[in-house]
Amino acid sequence: MQEDSGRGWRRVVASPSPKKIVELPAIKVLWDSTICVAAGGGSIPVVEKEDGSLEGVAAVIDKDLAAERLAEDVNADIFMILTEVEKVSLNFKKANQIDLDHITVAEAEKYIEEGHFAPGSMLPKVRAALMFAKANPSHKSIITSLYKGEDALEGKTGTVITLNKREE
Repeated sequence: MQEDSGRGWRRVVASPSPKKIVELPAIKVLWDSTICVAAGGGSIPVVEKEDGSLEGVAAVIDKDLAAERLAEDVNADIFMILTEVEKVSLNFKKANQIDLDHITVAEAEKYIEEGHFAPGSMLPKVRAALMFAKANPSHKSIITSLYKGEDALEGKTGTVITLNKREE
């Protein structure tokens, strides 16, 4: 149990990274014919027992990492995270805030190391985005507002994260 920012106590459990999406074959069957909603809320964590059966475990799978795992597994070209803000920022909500248009994986890792992104907020989104960009040099991740998704796909807004050089 852990005190939760003045809101009382809450149960704390492990938060492992997702290794596999169990329902991936079903998702792939539906992928080309319908809109799939998958890995929502991070999904339900399970472990595979020796006999091949699955057993639920007390854990929480981060929704951004689950979405990244799914994007890699379906070989997506672009991994887009829709959130509350139009762009990822350094010095968020401070007088010297800097909105980021396009950063490399190395820059994102440097900003993480410097502590620019809040845990439980932007940090897991940036981590998931850089994981996807690292997985394949042609991959690109975009983080933007729910209301700016289409503009971000057109290159008009959002924060783009790629493995190496910046897009022009």
